[in-house]
Amino acid sequence: MEFTKPLIPARLIRRYNRFLSDMILEETGQEVRAHCPNPGAMLGLKDAGMRCWLEPNDDPKKKLNYGWRLVELEGGHMAGIDTSIPNRVVAEGLRAGLVPELAQYANIRPEVKYGNGSRVDFLLTGDGLPDAYVEVKSVTLRDGDWAEFPDCVTARGAKHLAELTEMVALGHRAVMLFLVQRTDCKQFRLAAHLDLGYARAFDAARAAGVEAICYGTDITVDGVFFGHQMPVDPSPQAI
Repeated sequence: MEFTKPLIPARLIRRYNRFLSDMILEETGQEVRAHCPNPGAMLGLKDAGMRCWLEPNDDPKKKLNYGWRLVELEGGHMAGIDTSIPNRVVAEGLRAGLVPELAQYANIRPEVKYGNGSRVDFLLTGDGLPDAYVEVKSVTLRDGDWAEFPDCVTARGAKHLAELTEMVALGHRAVMLFLVQRTDCKQFRLAAHLDLGYARAFDAARAAGVEAICYGTDITVDGVFFGHQMPVDPSPQAI
C-alpha cells in the first residue's frame, strides 16, 4: 500500500486526546497539528522528540492538514501507527496470494456482516472449501524480538474472538491474522500482562479451532507493504 502523497518529516511534541498530535516540521520549524489515526496506547511510539512522518492533505472536508503515518525507530527501523492501513495491506496480500494458508480461496469480500452486529474484515470463499472468516489486528507493541498484542485492554477484540469461535462451531474456518506494523520484531505473542481477559479468550478460541497467523510488514516512507510470516507462540498465552 503506497501513500498517496510524499511524506514529510517532523518531530513529535506530544500526542493527546487519542486522535490528535502536535508536531514540528523539520524543514520549516513550523508547529502543526496532525491527526493521529490510532486510538490505542501506542506504547513506545509517542515519546516527545521522536522523528515521525506525516502525510499532507489539501482536502477542504478535513479539519487537519496532516495525518501521522510513521515513527522512526532505532537501528533504521520503522513503525506504522495508522490502524486503518493493515486491512488495506492484508487485502493486497490476499489478492496477490502472499498468504499461503489462504491462497486457495478465489473470492475475497471485505466487511461482511456476521456474529452479533459485527463485520468480519474478510470473508473468503471458494468452490469445495469451507468459508474462511478472517479478522485482522494491527500490532505495534514490542518487547525484545517479540511483537505483542494488544497494547491496552480490548473488549472489542475479545468479542471478535468469541464470534470467530462461533463460526468454527458452524463448520467454517476462522482465522485471526495479526499484522505487525513495525520492522524490528521476529516473532509474535500476546501481551497478557496488559489484557489477561483477551489472552484467556485467545486461548479458548485457539483451542476451539480458531487459527492464529502473523505476518510482518516492509515499511518505508513510500508505503507499508505485506511482508514475511512470523511464528506465533504456540504455548498458552494467559499467564
